[in-house]
Amino acid sequence: MTAPQFITRYVICTIVLMSLFTTACYAASSRLTEIVNRGTLRVGTTGDWSPMTTRDPATNFYRGFDIDITTELAKDLGVTVEYVPTTWKNLVNGVVTDKYDMSGSASLNMHRARLAGYSDTYFYLAFVPVVQKNNANRFRRWSDFNNSSVVITSTKGTVQQQIVKDLLPNARQNSINGPERVHQYLLDNKTTAIITSNIEAATLVRRYPQLAIAKVDDMRRPTPIAMLLPKEDQVWINYVNHWIELKKTQGFFDRIARKWGLVKLEIK
Repeated sequence: MTAPQFITRYVICTIVLMSLFTTACYAASSRLTEIVNRGTLRVGTTGDWSPMTTRDPATNFYRGFDIDITTELAKDLGVTVEYVPTTWKNLVNGVVTDKYDMSGSASLNMHRARLAGYSDTYFYLAFVPVVQKNNANRFRRWSDFNNSSVVITSTKGTVQQQIVKDLLPNARQNSINGPERVHQYLLDNKTTAIITSNIEAATLVRRYPQLAIAKVDDMRRPTPIAMLLPKEDQVWINYVNHWIELKKTQGFFDRIARKWGLVKLEIK
């Protein structure tokens, strides 16, 4: 072996060893290792987004779609789960400042992505019409709502109001101020329909059996749902993403969605 060949091989071996050492050190410092060693997965949750996460003030216990998911993740990690109360305003900050290892479900947006990492998506928020159950057969397409015989009520200044203006310009639009809730207009038969997220719609039809989600051709304005994670910890992100992919394949998310009455959105 010539001197240049020896030097080249030495340099290559050094780079490979340094890379392996760096990877091993990174894995050792990962949140994944900390969680396993600690024996606890800390999850930030707001407890105010039914049926995703709700807190019973009498017992301080949480329940919902998110709670079932993160409990399952903790079980597969071989640890217990600890729910850390947070607010939507502080949801990202809790991940960044290590108050918890991950958040529960949060919609994707680019402001959050600047500060924290995201897991892969496992559910989609989108918008659907909700009607009185005895009117459900009248509405099979979005276009069925887009005529002057239909009254759609929304709250002023909301995303829902803008969706009604954009998608249903020919309907009679009734915009109200808070604190009245638009679903009360539907319950009182003062409006034909309201437009809300598939997540809130699931809560409404569970609470009020006289309401139904209109079986239109599709949902509109889809937004992916995922967990917030520390963006610099790729080992922890990879683990969570592998877990999500495995659970998707096993139908876990579909089963939990059905349990909580969530309408699944298929993205084509």
